[in-house]
Amino acid sequence: MREIAITLRVILTLAFIGAGGGKLVGVEMMIMTFDQIGFGQWLRYLTGLIEVLGVALLWMPRKQVIGAVLLGGTMVGAIMTHWFILGPSAVPAIVLGLVCTAVIYIYRYQIHKVFGMVHGAENYSIDTKSSVEDKL
Repeated sequence: MREIAITLRVILTLAFIGAGGGKLVGVEMMIMTFDQIGFGQWLRYLTGLIEVLGVALLWMPRKQVIGAVLLGGTMVGAIMTHWFILGPSAVPAIVLGLVCTAVIYIYRYQIHKVFGMVHGAENYSIDTKSSVEDKL
């Protein structure tokens, strides 16, 4: 399971560093896309920042679920934007959203700690050799 979790995080890292970095440095395609959306370029910067921050959190101990939730949230926004404003295809955003969902599932034991609830966390672990309490 550990190898799968790392592979999924690498996939998300490559995709979102490319996309988030492109938004932050002002790649022409990103500028035109956010012009079409119509909320201004501040949204491009915000989205890029959230994507880069989400990637960083994917690699921090006990923060993977937060990173995956942030990245998944941007994909929900991307899917809606493609469906209602931009058109063509939301398939890449849907696929990345599903990868984010898989990472959230793998690191679901962290959710209890994020929301300040430790009760029930003992049932969830990606590593059966160590307890969840050690990870929290």
